[in-house]
Amino acid sequence: MSLSTLTSAPPPTAQAALPGAMIARQAIVDQQGEVVGYELFCRSRAPASLGVANDVSLIFAAMSHASGDDPAVTKPIFVKCSHESMASGQLELVSSDKVVLEVEMLGHVASSEVLARLPILQALRNRGFQLAFGHKVLESAYAAWLPLADYIKLDLGVLRPEQLAVLVGYAQRHTKAQIIAEKVESAQHYHLLQDMGIRLFQGYWFARPALVEARLLAPAQASIIQLINLLRQQAHPEAIEAVLKKDAGLAFNLMRLINSAGLGMAREITSFRQAVLILGLKKMFRWAALLLTASKFGNLPSSVGQTAVVRGRLMELLALELLGEDEADQAFVVGVFSLLDVMLNIPMQATLNLVNVPDAVGAALLRNEGVLGELLELTRACEDCSPLLHDRSATLSRLSDPQINLAHLQALAWTDNLSTT
Repeated sequence: MSLSTLTSAPPPTAQAALPGAMIARQAIVDQQGEVVGYELFCRSRAPASLGVANDVSLIFAAMSHASGDDPAVTKPIFVKCSHESMASGQLELVSSDKVVLEVEMLGHVASSEVLARLPILQALRNRGFQLAFGHKVLESAYAAWLPLADYIKLDLGVLRPEQLAVLVGYAQRHTKAQIIAEKVESAQHYHLLQDMGIRLFQGYWFARPALVEARLLAPAQASIIQLINLLRQQAHPEAIEAVLKKDAGLAFNLMRLINSAGLGMAREITSFRQAVLILGLKKMFRWAALLLTASKFGNLPSSVGQTAVVRGRLMELLALELLGEDEADQAFVVGVFSLLDVMLNIPMQATLNLVNVPDAVGAALLRNEGVLGELLELTRACEDCSPLLHDRSATLSRLSDPQINLAHLQALAWTDNLSTT
C-alpha cells in the first residue's frame, strides 16, 4: 500500500458493514407474570459467520451490547452451554453473577463421564455461576450433579403430566433447586403446573422470543494472530497496545468488552493500555481466540480499516502537540471510532450505544465539539484536501501547516508500515 493510495482512495461506503448476529431472548416469569430472567438463543442462519460461533460467544455478544438498563443486564440470562465451552476458559470473560449456565446433558450416561465432568461444574459454581439442568439430572446416573443444581427445567414438549408430577415431587424432596417449566403454551398447562407447586414458567403462553440484532466487527485475522502470539509470549503492554492501535476492529471490540455491563467493571476504561492492564493477559488471550473464530468468516474492506487507523494516528500526533498523553489517547480513539457508523451501517449514535466512551469522545464523534471535534474536522479535511476546511480547522486547533503536514505524513507512513509487518 502506498501513500498515494491512501490519500486518493474514495471515501468508504456503507457497503463495508457486516451483518448482525440475530439473538432471540425469551422471558422466564413467575406466578405474577414478573420477569425473573431471560433465555438466549442464536437465531442466525449461519451463526459463526455473523460472529456468534458458540454458546460462549453468544453470552459475549449479548452482554457486550447491553446497556445499564437493558433487561439482559438487570435480569439473569440463561444460556445453554456445552461441556467443551465450559472447559475452554472463555467463560472467564463473563461476569458470573449475571449468567445461568444451562448444562448440556450427556447423550450416553456413564457414571465415569458424570464424575469426570464434575470438577469443572464445581469450579464454575464456586466462581459464582448458577447452573441449570434438564429433567434428566433427576435420574440416578446424575446423582453427583444434582447438589449443584440451582434450577431444573422441565420440558412440557417431551414430558407427560404423570411424569411431571413424579419429577416435581422428587425434585422438591431431594434438591433445593427452583423448578422452571418450559414450553408452556396454554392456560391448561399453567394451571396444571401451579397445582404441582411450580412457580417459574417459560413458553409461548407468556412470551414469544424477541429478536435482538448484535452488530459485530471482524478484525483482520493477521492482527488477531499477532495479538495472540504476543499474549502467549507475555509481551509488554506497550507491544500489545501497538497491535490494538493498528486494527480498528480489535480496538472497537476490546473497548466494547472492557466497558460492557457484562464484565462488571467498577469504573470506565478510556485507554487501550488501561484495558490491557485491567483485563490481564489470560483474559485477553481468551478474548482474542474468540475473535479469531469469528473472523474466519468475513472481514471489512481493508480501505475502511486503514482510513480509520490513519485518522486515529493523525489525531493522536496532533493532540500531542496541543494536549497531554491522556487526551492524545482519547484522540486516537476518536479517530479510529469515527468510521464505526460506516463499518456497522448504523447511525453514529446507535454505534456509541454499543461502546462506552468519555463525554469528550462522544461529543467529538456526534457533533464535532471540543478540541477533539476540531481535530477530527482537521483530519477529515486532510483526507478531502479541502483548503477552506483545513485552514478553519487549523486556526481553531492552533496548529501550523508544517505541523499538520508532517503529522499527516507520519500517520500515513505509520499505517503503511503496519500493513506490511
